Amino acid sequence: MAIHSRLIEYHCGDALLEGRLFWDDTQVGPQPAVAVAHTWAGRGAFEEARAQSLAEAGYVGFAVDLYGKGKRGTTPEENTALMTPLLEDRATLQARIAAAVDALREQDEVDASKVAAIGFCFGGLTVLDLARSGSDVLGVASFHGLFTPADNLPAPSITAKVLCLHGYDDPMAAPETMTALGSELSQAGADWQIHAYGNTLHAFTNPEANAPEMGMAYSEAGDRRSAQALQNFLDEIF
Repeated sequence: MAIHSRLIEYHCGDALLEGRLFWDDTQVGPQPAVAVAHTWAGRGAFEEARAQSLAEAGYVGFAVDLYGKGKRGTTPEENTALMTPLLEDRATLQARIAAAVDALREQDEVDASKVAAIGFCFGGLTVLDLARSGSDVLGVASFHGLFTPADNLPAPSITAKVLCLHGYDDPMAAPETMTALGSELSQAGADWQIHAYGNTLHAFTNPEANAPEMGMAYSEAGDRRSAQALQNFLDEIF
């Protein structure tokens, strides 16, 4: 196995975006691919590690960029300033994740008919919006994502399969928002699953999350269980 990576520039309107692609060059022919949408801080080491792990599992992984080339936050204030405009303009958020998927499909290493997307925290909301927008990706998986409905898509029609991996005690997505999401997905005709992990807070897949007083903490069990759930999901959709 030899994992390689390269940076890929792509555009969405006037925005120049830059993601990082990971692939195993011992694989023969185009492979299924998974876009990885980032947390509120922007594309960084966490998302790139996840994309690399996907490449090690035999997929092409693509750590996408939703903010713009070189735009990353280093403090909660900076992260909020980057994320808020897209939370307030969901159509632009949907366009940017769609542009990332288009860029991924254009790569020689990728089987364009077999593409999925996963996301973490803000990225979890992003991939749910990808599904809400009617994308023909085969599936999306949200890890400790936000469930807020898209105000520009009051009655979405969803063809992608949906997996949500959720900490039941996440203060950023209370249980009632989880059940509301289930109702929304059913009304949209989606094939969906929600896995809720008890005694589990926000950011449970991030080993650096250690702020339980703010509702964020790593969970080894949640990380392991959600990774297995994702593998089962990818096996099914691909």
